[in-house]
Amino acid sequence: MSALRFLSPRPLFLLLVVLAALWLAVLPPAGLSIVQVRTLGIVLVTLVLWSTGLVPGYLASLLLFAVAIIAHLATPEVVFAGFGSTAVWLIVSGFVIGSAIGISGWGARLAEAVGPVLMRSYPVLIGGLMAVSMLLGFVMPSSVGRAVVMVPIGMAIADRCGFGKGSNGRIAIASVLAIGCNVPSFAILPSNIPNMIFSGAAETIWQQHFGYMEYLVLHYPVMGVLKSALAVVLILRLFPAEIGAPLPAPEGRLDGARPRDRAAEIRVAVVLLVTLALWVTDSLHGVNPAWVGLGTAIVLLMPGVGVVTPTAFKGSVDFGILLFVTGALALGALVNGSGLGAMLGHKMEAILPLGPGRDFVNFMSLTVMTMVTGLFSTVPGAPAVLTPMAQDLADVTGLSLPAVLMTQVVGFSSPIFPYQVGPLVVAMQLSGEKIGALARVTIPLALIALVVLAPVDFLWWKLLGWI
Repeated sequence: MSALRFLSPRPLFLLLVVLAALWLAVLPPAGLSIVQVRTLGIVLVTLVLWSTGLVPGYLASLLLFAVAIIAHLATPEVVFAGFGSTAVWLIVSGFVIGSAIGISGWGARLAEAVGPVLMRSYPVLIGGLMAVSMLLGFVMPSSVGRAVVMVPIGMAIADRCGFGKGSNGRIAIASVLAIGCNVPSFAILPSNIPNMIFSGAAETIWQQHFGYMEYLVLHYPVMGVLKSALAVVLILRLFPAEIGAPLPAPEGRLDGARPRDRAAEIRVAVVLLVTLALWVTDSLHGVNPAWVGLGTAIVLLMPGVGVVTPTAFKGSVDFGILLFVTGALALGALVNGSGLGAMLGHKMEAILPLGPGRDFVNFMSLTVMTMVTGLFSTVPGAPAVLTPMAQDLADVTGLSLPAVLMTQVVGFSSPIFPYQVGPLVVAMQLSGEKIGALARVTIPLALIALVVLAPVDFLWWKLLGWI
């Protein structure tokens, strides 16, 4: 049986990638330094491990850390820089806030409040959760923060619908919340980290400043509204289900059958309202959403004030997810720092059919360039790779510099695999469902975005006069 298992497609694919990495080390391609060859090898192996799930994501990240440092591919400061990233601390605070919402009973209470509206039918439930998640994108600047608020509520609704762990209905709720809390916000300028990296790089390198409404009008109708609608249809097709009788309340959960701790509910409600207010007004006070979340986590963990006990904290914070996300950040830093990212961009520039007077072909080619770059550098790394090349691409295509820059958004707003976007992984972890189920949605959704939505987006840009 073990031999048959080894001969299954995924281990064989990994073996081929490892052999390819060894071949690169023995016969490096012309133009690549030894550091770039080694970096390319470990990047390929790590991506395959993350994509296939042959080993846990955290183990693949640890392998990446070890090889990068032992082989002197980067300094420890670069490899472990992700632990200082705001994204990681948003995740830590997100786990604590999500735990507090569940422990205090607010997840069940909010589910009771919105349940009668959303539980009219299964399509209304999935579409309604997507709509609420999209609306939160306008008021909460953090994808992880939105997931922290919505996923516990969604799981409570799943219980009320009779969707047990691993069922189609529960996976559908987890998937629609993961996508809804993250993907539409790519079309809202200040609502996630890749957008901010993109806008910051465009302003720093090319002095191009994009306004909130300008960005929203250009991207949200197609890559926000239409893509979200297609995601709902796709999820309903992939995970059909019927709403049934509520599941029994798990032992230890505050629910309608048990007396509520009113004082705890009030404390958590006040803390969450203050947190939400600070997140919404981050442009006024200047405090990063991650540090707001960290302060909230401290309050919720504080004895006598908070509701998250040491035992609950240990059970809520998944260190494996932190390693996975820091590994994704390290991979992007390695690709960019080694020069492989820029080299990949220039290679694609030479291969893709770019040229003046071919606006549609140029638009599609630049979109593909960003999507492919995001596979290797992860989505937050794609703007860092491609923004410095924007003027060269504008000269080659004849498109304006702002138009070339904005095509990045079309590309990186359609991740192919969940590992490319940390908040997708975090949302699925909060739901308790397997991330592989989400890949069943992101892969076809990315293909639909490229084949259907990108051409529609091109026509929209033409109508607006951007091309």
